Amino acid sequence: MRTLEYLRPATPADAVRAVAEHPGARYLGGGTNLVDHLKLGIAAPELLVDVSRLPLDEVETYDDGSGAGLRVGANVRNSDLAAHPLVRSELPLVARALLAGASGQIRNQATTGGNLLQRTRCVYFQDPTTPCNKREPGSGCSAIEGYGRYNAILGASPDCVATHPSDLAVALVALDTTVVVLGADGERRVPLEELHRLPADDPSRDTRLAPEDLVTAVEIPLAGATKLSTYRKVRDRASYAFALVSVAAALHLTEGIVTDVRIAWGGVAHVPWRARRAEAALIGHALTEQAIREAVGDELRHAETSEQNAYKPPMLRRTTAHTLLQLAAQSREESR
Repeated sequence: MRTLEYLRPATPADAVRAVAEHPGARYLGGGTNLVDHLKLGIAAPELLVDVSRLPLDEVETYDDGSGAGLRVGANVRNSDLAAHPLVRSELPLVARALLAGASGQIRNQATTGGNLLQRTRCVYFQDPTTPCNKREPGSGCSAIEGYGRYNAILGASPDCVATHPSDLAVALVALDTTVVVLGADGERRVPLEELHRLPADDPSRDTRLAPEDLVTAVEIPLAGATKLSTYRKVRDRASYAFALVSVAAALHLTEGIVTDVRIAWGGVAHVPWRARRAEAALIGHALTEQAIREAVGDELRHAETSEQNAYKPPMLRRTTAHTLLQLAAQSREESR
C-alpha cells in the first residue's frame, strides 16, 4: 500500500513552503480533478497539501491605477462566482462559461484556481493501460492514431494532441486576466494567456508554474467591452461534456465599426487560444459575416486536422460568426 500524507497549512506561505520542501507534494483544492486521478492511479503524490480552507474565497473590486477590475480568490467556488452580481452584470461571458462547465454538483465543489489548473487531457490520459506522453513521458500518444474527435487543431505536437478542458479559462483569456501567484520568492503576477504552455516535446507540463507555485487569485479588468460579451459552447450533450469548440467574445462597436473585439477559443488547442490575428483583422472594419469568416480563416491558416476532427475549422467559423453577430445585434438594440 502506498503511503499518502495529508497537511492542512494555516497560511498560503505555509502551503508554498510545504510543497517546496516535499518534491512529491501536490496542492488539493476542490479536488474535482485530482481526486479522480488519485482513484484511477494516474496521480500518486506522497503529500497532499490542502489549501481549500485558506482565506482565498473573496470576490472584490480593485483599481490598480490603470483601471478597475475584479479580484477573485482562488478558492471561490465556480457556482458562487457564476451567481455573483458583479460577474453577472459586468462580465456575462464569465458567468456563462462557468454555467457551461461540468454539472451543478461539480460547480458547487470546483474552485477558480483549480479550474484553471486542471490537467489538459484526452480520453487516453485517464486510461493507464494505454500509452500517453502526458502521463508517462516517452511512452507515445494514443490519440494521434486512435479516437481523435476532440484532438487539437492548433499548436499540437507529435507528442500530444489533447485540448485544454476549462471553459472558465477561455473566458478569462479573452478578458486579459492576470493570475496572482505566490511562489518561493514571493508574489508575482502572470498574464493568464502565458500561464499554460503548448505541449512541444514535453506534454507532461501543463503550465509554466513551478510545483510550489500557488495561485491565490485572478484579476479581471473591467474594460468597456466586457458588458457586451458572451460565451458559446458547442458540445455533444447539454451537460457534463467538454467543448468540441467554444467561443468567448467581447465586442464594442462605434457607428457600426469594430473598435474593440476580444476572441478566445476552446476545444482547439492544448491552451485556451486567444485569436489575436482574427481580432486584428476585424478592428476598424464593419462587422459582417464574411469579414468574420475571413478573419477566422486567417487565424486558422496553420490548423492541422485529421479525418476525425476536420469538422472543427468550419464549426469554429460558424460559431464565431454567430457569436459576434449576436453581440452586434445586441449592441444595436441597446443603442436605440
